[in-house]
Amino acid sequence: MKRLMILNGPNLNLLGVREPHIYGTTTLAQIREGCEQQAAQLGLTLSFHQSNHEGELVDLIQSARQSADAIIINPAGYSFTSIAILDAIKAFEGPVLEVHISNIHARDEYHRHSKISSVASGVICGLGPYGYIAAMHALAQMAKKS
Repeated sequence: MKRLMILNGPNLNLLGVREPHIYGTTTLAQIREGCEQQAAQLGLTLSFHQSNHEGELVDLIQSARQSADAIIINPAGYSFTSIAILDAIKAFEGPVLEVHISNIHARDEYHRHSKISSVASGVICGLGPYGYIAAMHALAQMAKKS
């Protein structure tokens, strides 16, 4: 595994200012910087994206079939609603790790049941921004075993 795509869903562009009591004060730019540093240490090529638009995320997942060996996705609000993202992930042959900054299982009823989890290779939630780094390490370990 050499090529990694990280996808971020709606409102994650507002990290650092949106509900800091839930998501903390780390910005998406800071998360990206940490992921880029980690990718360099792991010898990975990284593409990092954020979109508030479901169709754009579907297009990126579909493009990953040719451009990525693995995906880390924080679908954000689309976790709980998007059959289109779920179906796009089903067509991707590599591992897909779902990441959530908050512990979705401890949230309100609307934020507890991710549809995306049913097709993800694994789920990391509640570790804050470190969840992205943990997912990158998990993918590196998964690649060693294959």
